[in-house]
Amino acid sequence: MRIRPIRAAVAATAATLVLALAGCGLAPATAFVPDVKPGSIAPIAGLPQDAKLTVTSKNFTEQLILGKIAAIAGRAAGFDVVDLTNVPGSQPVRQLMLKGEADFTYEYTGTAWLTYLGKDKPIPDQRKQWQAVKDADAANGLTWGPPAPMNNTYAFAIRSAKAKELGVTKLSDLAKIPKSERTFCIEAEFNSRPDGMNPMLKTYGLPRGSAVPNGQIGIYDTGAVYTATANGDCNFGEVFTTDGRIKALNLTVLKDDKRYFPAYNVSPVYNTKTLAKYPQLAQVFDKISPKLTDSELQELNLQVDVQGREPADVAADWMVKEGFVTR
Repeated sequence: MRIRPIRAAVAATAATLVLALAGCGLAPATAFVPDVKPGSIAPIAGLPQDAKLTVTSKNFTEQLILGKIAAIAGRAAGFDVVDLTNVPGSQPVRQLMLKGEADFTYEYTGTAWLTYLGKDKPIPDQRKQWQAVKDADAANGLTWGPPAPMNNTYAFAIRSAKAKELGVTKLSDLAKIPKSERTFCIEAEFNSRPDGMNPMLKTYGLPRGSAVPNGQIGIYDTGAVYTATANGDCNFGEVFTTDGRIKALNLTVLKDDKRYFPAYNVSPVYNTKTLAKYPQLAQVFDKISPKLTDSELQELNLQVDVQGREPADVAADWMVKEGFVTR
């Protein structure tokens, strides 16, 4: 997932706290790996009994679910898993990986490229973006596994019934509908950022003010966009593609057919030394990645954010459903 800028001091403090915890052999209070048995993921042959795998993740819903999936997979493969998920912030997780305090995480290509590696422009093609990140991070002691289909990036969604009424399936369709129907709900940050609303409209041939009157763009607090869109306050709401509220509110995500938004495909990321020691790890997570799609993560995120379930339970049920593990 993309991240917003973090104040350097805050990020540094959080990183120090997390590294201190790791150095003391402690894990966040939410550390819990459900007890499961092998399924299609079986114990690695010849794996030492004391083989440890430290899994880390950020502290938002999707990352907690992915972190628990990784921890469960590691346990099924025969590792003594150290659960260091639920870390406060992207930069602290990055530091854990770079310093060898963690062996594995799920990370987003766009976050690595734009935030960690400091690049100015994303690469529109998802596969090329992943390859560029993989190549660049090799020098940092990190190995990127093949990306999952899920791409947690910006998007615009519309009420499913309204999408059928207007006949829209992709962003370029907006140019074909009446101007009066081009109403938007967006966050304040997206409204003002240099890679946000205005250049997006320009990319799709809908200059703000003429093709899209300012009075038809509503600014909302974070999170309120989803309900405003579902309630019909606007036709098109700024969303993130794997958010569970998309499914819960029966919204349809429009295809970004001109590839305006950066790619944020999630990928398994390994400490290179760990992967060299246990190369079979790649086979474990290569089984999982193809199953991580936008629709699957929407459902899993919904179970946590809307239904109130625990990320560990959601992850375990999904792993059982997919046959990776058994009860």
